[in-house]
Amino acid sequence: MEKIIKKKSIIREWVEGIIIAFIIAMIIRTFVVQAFRIPTGSMHPTLKIGDRILVTKFIYGNRSILKLREPRRGNIIVFVYPEDHKKDYIKRLVGLGGEKVLIKNGEIYINGERLRDSPSITSRYYFSSGYHGTQEVTVPEGSFFVLGDNSANSKDSRYWGFVPNKNLIGQAFFIYWPLTRLGPIY
Repeated sequence: MEKIIKKKSIIREWVEGIIIAFIIAMIIRTFVVQAFRIPTGSMHPTLKIGDRILVTKFIYGNRSILKLREPRRGNIIVFVYPEDHKKDYIKRLVGLGGEKVLIKNGEIYINGERLRDSPSITSRYYFSSGYHGTQEVTVPEGSFFVLGDNSANSKDSRYWGFVPNKNLIGQAFFIYWPLTRLGPIY
């Protein structure tokens, strides 16, 4: 009889441990950090097809109770695609709410001034294409204008418009696979 009780307590201990680990993992995935896989070349060369990245979900506070700061120009953000809420997209944040954005001769202009102080943006050529990419547009308050680093191969705000703040999931911060690309994301 004693062996049966010990066996049951060992099994119960394992089951409880697995359940607790699962709950902790779900809390971390929901509120702290989530892994994503890059499916397209729209963010090349910063992110390549097949890269596996980590995204902090608590930094902007949309998916958690903690908010550290507001999104900044140049951040690589993951968000719920405004035209299909079952898809998550990743792009670089270029324009903030209330700003006027213009793409001209491959460069970004914010409120009529050529962007100079953001190397992660200014080191790239951006094509003037799509409805919102061929004219100056005003980003609505509480929204963002985002672009893929590989603008020749990216469907982004130039085509489908703006990302509402409520759609933000978090900021991409680390490539963890493949190991040859291990490191922070800029």
